[in-house]
Amino acid sequence: MQDVIYLRPMTVEDTDRIVTWRNRDFVRRNFIYQEPFTREGHLSWIRNQVETGRVVQFMICLPDDRAIGSVYFRDIDRQEGVAEYGIFIGEEDALDRGYGTAAARLALNYAFGDLQLRTIFLRFLADNIAARKSYEHVGFRMKDRKETVMTKQGEREVCFMEIDRRRFRDICGGDHG
Repeated sequence: MQDVIYLRPMTVEDTDRIVTWRNRDFVRRNFIYQEPFTREGHLSWIRNQVETGRVVQFMICLPDDRAIGSVYFRDIDRQEGVAEYGIFIGEEDALDRGYGTAAARLALNYAFGDLQLRTIFLRFLADNIAARKSYEHVGFRMKDRKETVMTKQGEREVCFMEIDRRRFRDICGGDHG
């Protein structure tokens, strides 16, 4: 599946597409932060997070170069070797096709290889079963920690998962031991 998608760095030119995706109901309801996304907010994200190296963000693309979503690492702590992982598929016809799992493998390979990170964690809304299954396929494990947040749908539980370099290597291959 990995060869049916590729990742490319996100650019300022992707802003309008990302804003559109993040404001789609099927995307927004699976995010902890559910406020309307704006062009100005995304440009600020690029200036204050991506350009400063706190965030690395990629576009998920099909072989025909069509972008279908985005994957990113945020709050990158290079000294501790830790970052938070995030992903979303913004095109409805690309859901449930394995693209998210393939993108996670590529992104984690980059994080453990190029960025030399040791541990990646993520948060997800507990009722997002498809996301959990995708994360488990690449080796993320559930943590005991849980939180409750208020969303537009009401009170929802947030679960935490993590993976380290060794587990990723054991599950998905690679030489990032």
